Amino acid sequence: MSSPDPQVRAARNKSTSPPPRGPVVAVTGAASGVGALLTERLAASEEVKQVVAIDERRGECAEAEWHILDVRDPVIADRLRGADVVVHLALDLDLETDAAARTAYNVRGTQTVLTAAAAAGVHRVVLCTSTMVYGALADNELPLSEDAELRATAEATGVGDLLEIERLARRAPRAHPGLNVTVVRPAVLVGGTDTALTRYFESPRLLVVAGSRPAWQFCHVDDLCSALEYAVLEKVDGELAVGCDGWLEQEEVEELSGIRRMELPSAVALGAAARLHRIGLTPSPAGDLAYTMYPWVVSGSRLHDAGWRPAYTNEEVLAQLLDEVSGRHTVAGRRLGRKDATAAGAAGATVALLGAAAVVRRARKARRRI
Repeated sequence: MSSPDPQVRAARNKSTSPPPRGPVVAVTGAASGVGALLTERLAASEEVKQVVAIDERRGECAEAEWHILDVRDPVIADRLRGADVVVHLALDLDLETDAAARTAYNVRGTQTVLTAAAAAGVHRVVLCTSTMVYGALADNELPLSEDAELRATAEATGVGDLLEIERLARRAPRAHPGLNVTVVRPAVLVGGTDTALTRYFESPRLLVVAGSRPAWQFCHVDDLCSALEYAVLEKVDGELAVGCDGWLEQEEVEELSGIRRMELPSAVALGAAARLHRIGLTPSPAGDLAYTMYPWVVSGSRLHDAGWRPAYTNEEVLAQLLDEVSGRHTVAGRRLGRKDATAAGAAGATVALLGAAAVVRRARKARRRI
């Protein structure tokens, strides 16, 4: 029997071959943290054609195509050619980083990635900020709508950078027609993270400001990665809040954690926190305290409407956080050694906080006598 005509064979092969896979996705900050988790997740997805991983060092995902460079380098535009989507996760939110250097990296990096993506023909950029951009205020609704005004100020760690990234996200489609930008805003992120808010749970006592109304909403890193994947695959668009359903009141947090509260007047707590940060004894500015005083819970309705659901509850994520911070000791955002922690635990967080302020005053007096 003669073989089929070549055109017939080609048609048969075309009809039986699997459909083309999904987008080529570039991930910045791919070697560690959320970036590494997302890179692994996308590389294993049947809905993603290829993952391009960008960082200043090579990560562990062997399936990704790696490019080693600083995201502020304009050469990144060449590395993004052929990508359909970019997820920009190369952010420095380390509490110990110099604030000016951190801002220079975060803002310049985001500007460069957005410009490079547009130049490379990328059609979508996914940015990650935080629900902190809504601000923690006494009159916030519970929960806030995702369309609520961003009322945060730059007084908390890294929030000024995140607000600037939000501004760049809004401006980018006008500056670069054809470029779509999706912003994903996680709640208090838990899972190998170290922030002022996770350090709150390392204290021997949970500092509560008198008259405040805290409400706690968490986000597991796995849930953040699944939400980012939704954005990558264009299952959802716009500004997206991601976190566990609902929230925990302060009393519930204390009951679940077994950590007792230490209540302080607002003027005392904010004043001491400001002084300690100003002279460099603590990494957290007084603005961080607002996020432990007032609610900033967000509904996350857009992801829910698209069919996404969190895999974790607030109670489960809090339990994981407490397990992660077990053995660490922090007062006013400052990590303590075991000897200091024993004294802090015996005296209480308030005594440690005010005692540190007293140490500052004595040191100043000593310097003036020299």
